[in-house]
Amino acid sequence: MLSAVISIHIVVCITLVIIILLQQGKGAEIGAVFGGSSTTNIGVSNQGTALSKATWVLAAAFFATSIFLAYSSTQRISGSIFSTAPARHSVMPAAAPVTKAGSHAAPPPGSAPASPKK
Repeated sequence: MLSAVISIHIVVCITLVIIILLQQGKGAEIGAVFGGSSTTNIGVSNQGTALSKATWVLAAAFFATSIFLAYSSTQRISGSIFSTAPARHSVMPAAAPVTKAGSHAAPPPGSAPASPKK
């Protein structure tokens, strides 16, 4: 279920960006920059175009999926992956510790004695 909501969320996000970029801004003429807009919105009942209605629907879907994903992320059991990982075994044998005099200490118990070099 979580994967489906994530997929829906991504599709809604991409579609919302495209629809917002397709819309024409209010006062998009160059004269509107300097305050000389020829159209007025006072007293006009703006019913909205299909793109603006689609924007509202997709925005509501975006908020709903965002809230669901935020809620579901708090409900997951959290833990560390390192606490359940198996212990790593070393491939190389441990080196014999060096004493203060510079000679090697006795090998650890259970290890084979070193053979003399010829």
